[in-house]
Amino acid sequence: MKLPEIEILIIKYLNNSANSSELDMINKWLQNPESELTFKKYVKTHLAITSGMNNPDSQKIKEKLQEHMRKDKSISYRFRINSVLKYAAIAILFMAILYSYQKGFFNTKSLEENVPQITDITLKLDNGAIEIISENKNSDIVNQNGGIIGIHKGTQLIYFNDDSGEKLKFNTLNVPYGKRFNVVLSDGTNIFLNSGSSLKYPINFSKGSNRQVFLKGEAYFDVTHNIDHPFVVTADEMNVSVLGTKFNVSNYDEDNKSEVVLVDGSVRLNVSNNKKMLEPSYKASFNKTLKSIATERVDTHEYTAWINGNIIFRNTPFNKIIKKLERAYNITIVNNNKKLANENFNATIEIDKDTIEEVLGYFNKIYSIEFKIINNKIIIN
Repeated sequence: MKLPEIEILIIKYLNNSANSSELDMINKWLQNPESELTFKKYVKTHLAITSGMNNPDSQKIKEKLQEHMRKDKSISYRFRINSVLKYAAIAILFMAILYSYQKGFFNTKSLEENVPQITDITLKLDNGAIEIISENKNSDIVNQNGGIIGIHKGTQLIYFNDDSGEKLKFNTLNVPYGKRFNVVLSDGTNIFLNSGSSLKYPINFSKGSNRQVFLKGEAYFDVTHNIDHPFVVTADEMNVSVLGTKFNVSNYDEDNKSEVVLVDGSVRLNVSNNKKMLEPSYKASFNKTLKSIATERVDTHEYTAWINGNIIFRNTPFNKIIKKLERAYNITIVNNNKKLANENFNATIEIDKDTIEEVLGYFNKIYSIEFKIINNKIIIN
């Protein structure tokens, strides 16, 4: 892959706008040790800039850095990385001296320890800084002023309710393929995020307005009831409005449909002026191409079992199974068996117990498939 192409992908990753296929491309590129070093340089620079340039004293430095970066566009890509890093390093060094003068110290070690990898769960704060969320640690969630706004316990974030009436400030939680996570919002709404998902949400909700969050990927919502403040999930073109209920939303970029499955309560879908009310045990599917909504009665457990680490397939085509396996196990599957792609299967997979080799062994017993595993890639013949 050429440098200009990967540079664009890295920027999209750092801005939380990369889709699953683009993340796969970055993952493949990172198999090369030299590529990993380049990636780390970009991430370190991004972390340093976002964490150090969010105060009034650094605004002039930021403007100068941006000016240098604009000038650098006329230079070849081979030299542009070094130039950007050089100017960023100068800006960071200047800020370090300024901060040392004001505070008496400057901790640069944290930059080395907190370089997010593509497999890390990350939290983007309201000031643009990115924090790595370790599943094996507990810590406080802190805003840009140093105030504690919540706590982190292993695979869960819990936000405190604050009625200070401040303007909306958002955090964005990113969960990579192969992982799941749980966040409890300040109003008590409990949200489970599936693999390859991103949720943007307010640290605290404003009085007199809707409680709105933004979803990419899949999430299960257990919404705290509040008749005066409807809860709205915006999933690209689709808005799901509720007062208090339990439902699942799937909205992956690579899927041609977005789906809402209602477990309890009621929800209203609003897509392109097409409104639809949903009853419990029903699924609504929004066709992204046709801009249409279809509903059907379903077994909701099949769509929510992933919360407890299970994937349930009932009469499901193998090509759809592949997608879920790729997300759950953070792998790439290439299926060269065209006949197998349209075969339907029934299976229940325990993600946290069953290895991908064991899962493929199950399909091998039924269909006698041939496969080989090369690093993070599975080829089926």
